[in-house]
Order: sequence, then structure tokens, then C-alpha cells
Amino acid sequence: MGEVFAGRYELVDVLGRGGMGDVWRVWDLRERVFRAAKLQRQSDGAALLRFVRESSTRVDHPHVLTPSSWWADDGRVLFVMPIVAGGSVSVLLADHGALGDWWTATLGGQLLAGLAAVHAAGLVHRDVKPSNLLLDPTGVGAPVLRLSDFGIAARMDEPRLTHAAEVVHTPGYSAPEARRGADPDPRQDLYATGIVLTELLTGRRPDAAPSAPAVPPGPLAGVISRLVATDPAERFGSAAAALDALRAVPIPPPPPSAEPVEVFEQLPPWPAGWGPGGPTPSAPATSVPVPFGDASPAPARPSRRWPWPAVALAVVGAGLVVAAVVTALT
Repeated sequence: MGEVFAGRYELVDVLGRGGMGDVWRVWDLRERVFRAAKLQRQSDGAALLRFVRESSTRVDHPHVLTPSSWWADDGRVLFVMPIVAGGSVSVLLADHGALGDWWTATLGGQLLAGLAAVHAAGLVHRDVKPSNLLLDPTGVGAPVLRLSDFGIAARMDEPRLTHAAEVVHTPGYSAPEARRGADPDPRQDLYATGIVLTELLTGRRPDAAPSAPAVPPGPLAGVISRLVATDPAERFGSAAAALDALRAVPIPPPPPSAEPVEVFEQLPPWPAGWGPGGPTPSAPATSVPVPFGDASPAPARPSRRWPWPAVALAVVGAGLVVAAVVTALT
């Protein structure tokens, strides 16, 4: 039906498109389940390094979504992860607007719990924002959030190649010191969390570079004020400390009369030949467009997985080239 990647993952349909690649729904021929797979679109050295950074991220936590495996085939690479079908917090805000204290505290608590695990693993996420916070489709029940997209995450124990300015953040969510080129620090993720909580309460996106973010009044104002402090020394010392402070704030659930907030399933309809159980045996064969290379017909050949030593050498080589170029420019 569709292209089979690395002899295992059949490309079904595109779930989303981004600057670094497309996210596909794929059928795992070995385990007979659907998964999500990000297929890299670019092949330059910087893109390859970002891909390697994300594909090597492993954090085992219920509120963190990291790749479970990665594969390479004919100059293309993809990494595989579970499908999170409820869309993102960005979609939830677009559907419902301001979410109120209980939803903000619940989502914020799950985000801080995930960040505590990420920081304990020695990583700084550096891109905390609503579109990177995915949701399970829980209907009108309690939400389940998963922090995703570690493409620009950085390890705290790794030296930087250069201090030259580089755009590694999303305007509006990045801490002031990050915009000035400071080394990655977990407190930068805490600042972004405070901005996200403000957006959840107000329904408004932040300014591109606020000098002093306005903190909305209410029971969460004290926690948010510390999260978004301009001086990182005035923020919480850790995500765990911020989580404790957030949990100490009494927030009652929404009253029964309140308009319910619902997290819908956001996956597209099944394409022809596919259903919840996988391929539909009686459906006619269809082709899935492949967004890479020449679209003209090519001779069929078996797909293969790259040998690990060859991929490792290619990645190291790309890293050395990028490091040399950056060093030469600084």
C-alpha cells in the first residue's frame, strides 16, 4: 500500500508538518500496531545534529514523550514514538480559550513533573511551549499531558562549541538570559513554564520579548511570579520545588455548571485501505505520496536498515564539519 521504511514501518498518512520534517502515522509490520514517526526532511549538518540530539533522548516518565527507536534508510532518517492523539495544548487553547485555574494548575503540575524528570536526566528542554505539550484524548476527564520535541534540548554537562548567537528558542517563551546567549540552565525551562501558565489563564499568546511579563491575578499568581522572575536566581531552584509550591495552592475543580473542557481526538480520518486494526484486507491497494526525492517511478528494491557503524561514522563526521564551520566563524 504505502512505502515501507527500513523494512518495518509502512507510511500511512501525514499527521503534521514542521520545519525539520513530517510526522507520519506508520504501521509497525513487526508488532502490528500504529505508531508516530518523524521523518527528517533536511540533510544538512545542523539538521542532522538536531536529529541525533532528539533521537538519543531517553526519559522514562508518564508526562514525557521521547523516541523509542530510530532508523535510517537511503539517506533519510526517522524516529518512532507512540501516537498521542489528543492534539496539543495549543489546539486546546484555540478551541476553548482561557482554561481557568483548575486546568492551568493540572496541566502545569504535569509539565513540571515531566521537567523534573528531564532535568534529573541532565537535560534542558529549551523549547517549552503549548505546541510541544501533547495531550491524550481524555474527553471531559482529567487531562494527560506529555512534553515532546527535544530537537533543541541541550545537556548540562556538555561544553558549547561557541558562544556566537544562535536561535535556539521560540520568541515569547524564552528566558531573558537565554535571549542574551546564556548557557542552558533548567531555570530557563521554568521561565517558559510560567509563560505557558499565563497563556493558559488568559488565552493570549505572549509578546515576542516581554521585558517583564504581566502575571494574571488569582491563586496561582505567587507561583507564576517566581517562575517568570527576570533574575534566574529569584526563580524556583528546581522544577520539583516549583511543583511542590504549585501543589500547595488549593484549587477546587470546576463547578458542575461550568462549560466543560474536552480534549478531542485530533487524528485525521483513516485513508483508503486502513482502519483501527491496520490494513483493510478487502480495500483496493493505494499509494502514499512520499515527500522526498524524485516522484517518478523507480525500480522496486528491498528496504534495509543502515548498519550502526556506518551511521555512527556519518553522524560523527557531520558533527565535526559543523563544529569546524562554527569555530571558523567565531
